[in-house]
Amino acid sequence: MGGVGSGSTPSGTLAWEAEDKPTTARLVLADGTVFEGYGVGATGAAAGEVCFNTAITGYQEVLTDPSYAGQIITFTFPHIGNVGTNDEDIETSNLEAKAGVMGCILKADITDPSNYRSSQHLDAWLKTQGIIGISGLDTRALTNLIRENGMPNGVIAYAEDGKFDIDALTAQAKAFPGLEGMELAKDVTTAEPYQWDETSWSWGDGYGRLAKAKYKVVALDFGAKRNILRLLADQGCAVTVMPSTSTAEDVLAQNPDGIFLANGPGDPAATGEYALPEIKKLVESGKPIFGICLGHQLLGRALGATTKKMHQGHHGANHPVKDFTTSKVEITSMNHGFAVEAGSLPDGVTETHRSLFDSSNAGLEADGGRIFSVQHHPEASPGPQDSHYLFARFVERMAEAKG
Repeated sequence: MGGVGSGSTPSGTLAWEAEDKPTTARLVLADGTVFEGYGVGATGAAAGEVCFNTAITGYQEVLTDPSYAGQIITFTFPHIGNVGTNDEDIETSNLEAKAGVMGCILKADITDPSNYRSSQHLDAWLKTQGIIGISGLDTRALTNLIRENGMPNGVIAYAEDGKFDIDALTAQAKAFPGLEGMELAKDVTTAEPYQWDETSWSWGDGYGRLAKAKYKVVALDFGAKRNILRLLADQGCAVTVMPSTSTAEDVLAQNPDGIFLANGPGDPAATGEYALPEIKKLVESGKPIFGICLGHQLLGRALGATTKKMHQGHHGANHPVKDFTTSKVEITSMNHGFAVEAGSLPDGVTETHRSLFDSSNAGLEADGGRIFSVQHHPEASPGPQDSHYLFARFVERMAEAKG
């Protein structure tokens, strides 16, 4: 077990696995470390940044979050797949784009689903999504490695015959450039503007439709999650989703009451090369602006702050955050490998939220609260609903602006 030494080729399998069962998958890190396991999902090999996620629910939402583009997810919760999959829990808003996540790493083998909402086994669903998986791996050892050394680049590979060219896979892992400096929003954004009016899921009824809109919102799609758009619709917002490359003139031509900057993958510095000039114009427009995740980082940079690559990132549904505007602590979902540097916030920009895990910035506001953003995911998909109030706050800002 284990398999964390550089250049080693440990089994990485678990004690209860049959010793004569041939392994069919490998996780190969750029430093030469090799983990062995059993393939699930799609066959093939894919390179990405290896991270870990501590959520114990919502694995389908995690695997369809566009913010994970370019990453291989290690689930620290041992039993993934118990509730199967369905067509309702997909978070990707642009269904034309390929699944952003490069692979998933599991401790235990996938069991048969035992949930009334399940329509497909997780293994079969991974195959349809083209996601490579490996089970039977010592996820605790891998998580400890990431905590100590940061998120490594690696290759996840599944071959039914169990034959691998480890030297070639190691070279592929070394050749992966890493997410720092990588622009990925263009890979997951919508190609054309579209209207969104679907509201939240309710027991027995499924998803609803917005009956009467009170506000018009333009959402810049850097990799938007569906449930964010639903919660905007819940608040009476008719949402026009626009590509990440849209100009400020395109956005303002919609005459919106408010502007939303969505979540998404990659380095905000890279995306900012084309997005920041337009966001700065939107800031100057006087319209209320609300940003989440990558949208928060881009807004921070547009206001004069800097961002940095994190050591291990924040990925999970159990992250405590202090909201200084209410003096309350909320438990949040997070998924990010970059962060706004709190010490770089210029005059006129206030830190509103802070992570209680590592004191990193988790929110900001400017212009009396007309402009605000958070690093975490208040849409709670997956995760707790402590931060739903932020959508109501956005509506309040739009109401104030309309007088």
